[in-house]
This record gives sequence, C-alpha cells and structure tokens, in this order.
Amino acid sequence: MFKYIKIDEGSRIPKYKQIVDAIIHNISMGNLKMGEKIPSINMFSEEYLLSRDTVEKAYNILKERKIITSIRGKGYYITRTQLISKKNVLFLINKLSTYKMQIYNSFLEKIGLEAHTDLHIYHCDETLFLNLMKKYQNAYDHYVIMPHFKTEKLAHISSTDVIFQSINKIPKDKLIIMDNQLLLGQNYTGVYQDFENDIYNALKEGLEKICKYKRLIIAYPAKAIYPYPKRILHGFRKFCIEYALDFEILDEIFDDMILKKGDLFITIEESDLVNLINQIRENEYVLGKDIGVISYNDTPLKELLGITCISTDFKSMGDTAAGIILDKKKGKIMNPFNYIDRNSI
Repeated sequence: MFKYIKIDEGSRIPKYKQIVDAIIHNISMGNLKMGEKIPSINMFSEEYLLSRDTVEKAYNILKERKIITSIRGKGYYITRTQLISKKNVLFLINKLSTYKMQIYNSFLEKIGLEAHTDLHIYHCDETLFLNLMKKYQNAYDHYVIMPHFKTEKLAHISSTDVIFQSINKIPKDKLIIMDNQLLLGQNYTGVYQDFENDIYNALKEGLEKICKYKRLIIAYPAKAIYPYPKRILHGFRKFCIEYALDFEILDEIFDDMILKKGDLFITIEESDLVNLINQIRENEYVLGKDIGVISYNDTPLKELLGITCISTDFKSMGDTAAGIILDKKKGKIMNPFNYIDRNSI
C-alpha cells in the first residue's frame, strides 16, 4: 500500500485527513481490494514518520465509515469497497474562487461516499479544457461541467464549435451542465443561472431602496482573465430602462473616482468592491446612506461586512447537482437567485 499513499508535508490539510482521503481514493481506483490487509498503525507511523495518534485517528475514522475493520491478533483489513467506488465524477470548473468552491464543497457534502470526485480547473481556457476532456474521455461515470470561456479579446463566451463537439461526445446520461445554459439540445441535464433575468428580478426585489438613489452605476469588466456573461449587463440595462432610472456602465472602479451623494454602485469584481469601499471611507461618505453598494455573488466575508448582495445560491447549486446523480434525475433546473438586503444600501 505504501507505493500508493503520498503524504504532503507542505500541505495545510491535516495529516490524518490526508491518510483517510488517500486510502479512499486508492480503493476507488482499484489499487486496494476488499479483504486486503493494510499496514498496522505502528508500521504506518514509522513509514511516514508520523505520530501514532495521527494514524490512529485516521484509522478510527475509516472504521467508523466501515471502510476498514480490525481483527484482534491479525490486523486491519479493507471491508467495504462497493459504496465508495460506486460512481466516479469529474468536476470541471472555470476558476478557483470562494463561490465556485462553495458549489464544489456542497456537492461533496451531499454526495458523500456515494462517489469519488476529482476536481480540475481549466481557467476559462479552451485549450486546457479540451486537453482535459481528451485525457479523461470515457474515464468517469459522470461529468459535471461549468462552461465559461474567454475569447482572444478576454470577453466571455459559453462555447465554441470545438468545445461543443468535445462536450457532445459525453453520453447525455453522464453529463451535468452547471451554472450556464449551454445549448446542447433538449436531452442534457443542467443546473443553471439565468444571468439576464436573475439580475433583473433581484433588482426589482430591491426596487424600493434602489429608487432612493439618483444614479445606478455598474462596474462590469469588459475584459477580464475570468470574464463574466454579458447577459448580466443586459439584465441591468433592462431594469434601469423599465423603471426610468439614470444609469452608467463602467469597466472598473477607477482610483480617484468622482463620487456623489445619491450614487448606487453594483460591483462584480472583488477588487472593485474593496477599492470602492476604501474611497467611500476616504471621502467620509456614509455607506448605505450617502452612497449605496450592491455586490454581485455573495460570500461569507460580504455577509460579515454587511454588504448587500445579489447572488445565486451556490450551496443549492452543488446540492442539486449531487441530487441529480444520486436520484438519477433529468432535465434543466434553474438555480435560486436572491436579493440579500444588508446595511450597504
């Protein structure tokens, strides 16, 4: 077993959890078989120079999950592989962010030991995505994909012909499209955001407070390493025009912005939110009274700081995707999108 188990000394993941995850992974990959004897706690601790308590904690967790068992006088054995090797899932996301990881973590929490899940990040890059798809073709039982890509001019695009062809090779009963409406026909299953109508409906929900401001300003990055769908902008325009609200569209929150009482900003990038809050404080404006701020995509930090948000429910998205696999559901499910009223508006 030692040739399969790797302990990363530089990782922030606790050593006992690395042991648990490594043994589960190797069972799911077929490297460890049911009934196979594994090293004793003492042997394991000596091999990896770990404390006996660390290894014992890992073994106890595995015993509680009924993955291994101990037989007095004989040692430890793999006892159950069927449950944890039932499904193998490839989880492909376009970027590493707080909210993307909320989706992934809620997916893992929901699916539990019913599946082994491998996470890969393709950074909105078409070539990297296609290489991953080619490498792992036919290797997984389920493919969970968030299709967000960038053009050469750093604009957002959901797909290209080659991406479409690559994804379309996956059997529809193995494919889950997440976070975006990728047009693959009527047979695919997905959990999606309706970017245009989501922002429109969320702003309508906050209309009473929004109307006390004189101008709405959205900072939408026209070019970004991780670009956002233009449908967000379409929904914002639709809302402002329908309710006859004065509005402005900026690429970013510039340094030394000209701020005026009665401005309401909608920020998308985290850096723009930080820059804006700093400038509001420096100019001695009162947040939520003189100048309002709404942030796109909620995070625990924004909740802590009392920032009003318009956001999809990331936990729900991960739960729903896992439920599709567990319950063998089909169809397209629109994820909840919320206006979260806090102290910044």
